[in-house]
Amino acid sequence: MTWVWTGMVVLSLLFGMVSGNLDAVANAALEGARSAIDLSISMAGILCLWSGVMEIMNACGISAGLAKAFRPLLRRLLPDASRDRETLAAVSANVSANLLGLGNAATPLGIQAARRMALGCGGTASDELCLLVVLNTASIQLLPTTVASVRAAAGSRTPFDILPAVWLTSVLSVAAGLLTAWLLSRRRGRRAA
Repeated sequence: MTWVWTGMVVLSLLFGMVSGNLDAVANAALEGARSAIDLSISMAGILCLWSGVMEIMNACGISAGLAKAFRPLLRRLLPDASRDRETLAAVSANVSANLLGLGNAATPLGIQAARRMALGCGGTASDELCLLVVLNTASIQLLPTTVASVRAAAGSRTPFDILPAVWLTSVLSVAAGLLTAWLLSRRRGRRAA
């Protein structure tokens, strides 16, 4: 990837010199850097806000209640992982954080669950571990806080007006991921038999 970015910079400079627009290329680079810093600072503030909201939800027990609500479904989807109470708790908390659009909070929980699930795999990911990755990657989001934060930082007056589209696409992506994981696990099961 380093070569790709380096190549893009070198090509931009070369075309800028050849076309006589090297000043415009330099100005665009500086403007892009300034925009990236502005976005990063505004995102950091919004991320702090939603992390605080998540901490309040944890302290009030809302996150635990949400995770508890998902346990019956997760026991069906991940029967082996649900036998270990700590693994099921980490998976439930991961799904809950993803549901609230807090991917940064969900990632450590997902890693913790994946590590626990990988203990008995012998170096090869089990079907359930792959399913966890699918659930973590294509999560259903009720509140897409990260995307709304980016939209707010970019100047959107209504950053949450994307909710119906996010709900539809996240449900469809999870359904497609679950179906694909199920089909691949069945195919692997047939080859092993």
